[in-house]
Amino acid sequence: MGMFAFRRIVTSLLLLIVPASLWAADTGAAMLYANGAAWLNGTHVPSSSAIFAGDLVQTRIGGAANIHAPGSSITVLSESLVQFEGSSLNVEHGGVSVSTSKGVATTAGDVRVAPASNAWTEFNVTDVDGTVRIAARKGDLTVTDDAGTVTLAQGQETTREEQSPDNKKKKKRGAAGAVPAAGGGALNSPVAIGVGAGIVGGITIWVLAKDDDPISPNKP
Repeated sequence: MGMFAFRRIVTSLLLLIVPASLWAADTGAAMLYANGAAWLNGTHVPSSSAIFAGDLVQTRIGGAANIHAPGSSITVLSESLVQFEGSSLNVEHGGVSVSTSKGVATTAGDVRVAPASNAWTEFNVTDVDGTVRIAARKGDLTVTDDAGTVTLAQGQETTREEQSPDNKKKKKRGAAGAVPAAGGGALNSPVAIGVGAGIVGGITIWVLAKDDDPISPNKP
């Protein structure tokens, strides 16, 4: 096997080993699958990527992104900016479609939407121009804002006006441009960096030791 081909195999294995080890460490990781134009922490996602609590997902016109986590499936709709928090979501702009048996809640401004039970629940939340629209597609929801908490029964829809800290309706917010890279992802942690560096160092030493054409001092 040529050295170039061998190195490509090693690189592919690293891409699989590191996220898997972090997942096993219960970091709250999930998998993100892009369907059209999508960005993760400001970096374009060509196909799929691991996603961690604190990561930002952005989609453009005609694009969408699917987040698969144990017990939950989340679709980030077109022209949206959403922060993934593992057990919850924060919609900055646009909307999400959530299917969960883990009680995944969604916040848009001061409006919080959550399943009313741990039963399988499906709902939509969109936040466009300061208006939050909520639809309970399967199962009941609880909707909380500054006026209190109410129950939204399955099959019902409602709207809320998102309020800013000065108690005024938020102005229109665009979704143009990629968001800047975030620094809170688990892959940036010292533990993750140490694990990755150890794997890379060990494999590098092994590759050099196994090279079938070692450097000889007798060679020119």
